[in-house]
Amino acid sequence: MQKIKVEQHGFTAFSWFAGWLFTVGFLHLAFWKGVLAVVLWPYYIGLAVSALAQR
Repeated sequence: MQKIKVEQHGFTAFSWFAGWLFTVGFLHLAFWKGVLAVVLWPYYIGLAVSALAQR
């Protein structure tokens, strides 16, 4: 008899979604850049932080 283990990763998905929303709002991204940020939001945050660090 096998045991079935069910894992929920809801918090991880929520964290990812919250990060994406933060990126879109913080950087004031246009619609299509916001759509692209669904996958690349860490890249956009990295660009913003590097620009701030160079000041």
